[in-house]
Amino acid sequence: MNDYDDNTPHDPEHAALQARLRALPAERVPPARVWQAIATQLPPMPRPSAELQRPRATRAPRRRWPLRLGLGLAAALGVLMVVPMPAPRTPPPTLVQRQAEAMAAEYQQAMAALPPTQVGGDWQPALHELDSSADHIRAAIAENPRSRVLLSQLQRTYALRLELTQQAVMAAAGLPS
Repeated sequence: MNDYDDNTPHDPEHAALQARLRALPAERVPPARVWQAIATQLPPMPRPSAELQRPRATRAPRRRWPLRLGLGLAAALGVLMVVPMPAPRTPPPTLVQRQAEAMAAEYQQAMAALPPTQVGGDWQPALHELDSSADHIRAAIAENPRSRVLLSQLQRTYALRLELTQQAVMAAAGLPS
């Protein structure tokens, strides 16, 4: 079961959207220029020959289905082009996703607070591995946005990455760790 329910009447955003949808006109008629554009794209009507113009007693009146069908199709397409299509709704972020975003922001601030030092090559593989792990965990949280286990793994990964970076900075500065 998810936190986001389409039938929540107490949600003010949902109620406002419903009110705006109800206020839309039920039918919209395209302007005359749309009909003119459709008419220019239709093939010209064939002119009846002299033989067809003479009335015959045995001949039934000719129906012009292709024109009616073409106009009906053009009208349907015109209406479809005018009717606004609703944008797909994305559910709001879950608590775990919001916490992961806040954690990432805090991690970035902590990394920015460290002195800018060139970290030695011995540290790079471990730092790269921790960065890759954090990326994978964030991707897993996007797929499973309610997993507290993934959130705790992300927290441990960020803590390890920060600790290892601090040790690398101290080692580069010649300070004991």
